[in-house]
Amino acid sequence: MWDAGEFQSAISTQQDLYLERLRRLVEMESPSGDKVRVDRIGKVISDDWSELGLIVEMQSQMESGNQIKIRWDPAAVDPGLKPWLVVGHFDTVWPVGTLLEMPFRKESHLLYGPGTYDMKADLVMAWLTVAEMQKRAIKPSRPVVFLWTSDEETGSHSSRELIERQAKSAHAALVLEPPMAGGALKTARKGVGSYRVETRGRSAHAGVEPEKGRSAILELAHQVIQIQSMAAPELGTTINVGQIGGGSANNVVPERAWAEVDARVATLEEALRIDSEMQALKPVTPNVLLIISGGLNRPPMVRTRATEVLFMEARRIADRLGRSLMEGATGGGSDGNFTSAVGCPTLDGLGLEGAGAHAPHEQIDLRSLPFRATLLAGLLCSELDINHEERP
Repeated sequence: MWDAGEFQSAISTQQDLYLERLRRLVEMESPSGDKVRVDRIGKVISDDWSELGLIVEMQSQMESGNQIKIRWDPAAVDPGLKPWLVVGHFDTVWPVGTLLEMPFRKESHLLYGPGTYDMKADLVMAWLTVAEMQKRAIKPSRPVVFLWTSDEETGSHSSRELIERQAKSAHAALVLEPPMAGGALKTARKGVGSYRVETRGRSAHAGVEPEKGRSAILELAHQVIQIQSMAAPELGTTINVGQIGGGSANNVVPERAWAEVDARVATLEEALRIDSEMQALKPVTPNVLLIISGGLNRPPMVRTRATEVLFMEARRIADRLGRSLMEGATGGGSDGNFTSAVGCPTLDGLGLEGAGAHAPHEQIDLRSLPFRATLLAGLLCSELDINHEERP
């Protein structure tokens, strides 16, 4: 039986190593769409994990960055057990050159820089956790698969199939996204839908013969009102028409217009309703074409009994360390939405505390490192019964 308090203290002495590893990753800019840079940092991450003696596989991609799958099969751990699945990503929302304005820096206990909080700090935390477990001969309760992906920030289009496949064969998924305020874990997330609405009318001179025109913008205005009315806040369903555009000149009846729609849903039933109603929209203006594209790109992560079991285990680990751990739900999506939707018990928000995801003040609180690393180690060592069968 390992001593969690002793482990936490040991991690606190590894600050210099942690800073060195994190600085290297943050200063390798990795915007989602830049395959060359994303693959470059992916190679560094792969080499780091290979140093620990783990099995590293690069999942090659044609357009997006390559995905990284790592398996930890310690001796004396039954390789036939369903593995823990630890999920994270190494792409960021920040374009190349951001480091000039947001350099990696340490101010007291805070670390700043693009991609620190979301979520390079957590990849390094996972690496340090495994390294310390190996040093102390602490073995997880079952094999562990670490899945580090390259396109989470743009919707996980190339990694979704891999994530879902791994989740279907996993014991449970532990997602290293940032926690909620105060360090609370995320036990539910809304599903996310994205739609584009296009209207195509007929142009005409607005002063000479407006009657010959068919305004795409007028039609779009009708549609925006209808779309916003689909919201059901009491059910957790929100709709936001976030961008619109159209027309060519003030004196021309607009031939084309468009709008981008964000939908957030707490249940699959609401996701199906919104999608059905969006696809059923009809033009109000005669002789104007209406085109609807898009759909749900992240299913909701629903708090289940299995999620509760996972969270209560995390809370017991925290209690032993003298810490209080809370849970909550969020409207943002993550790859935890995918793992949960295929039936894999999922606990999210296990990353370091901080603030400013996708914002210029992005930061992590270094003081949270020892506890969050120990929490991850504790979960990996847990003999948790989540009430689903093992593979024969």
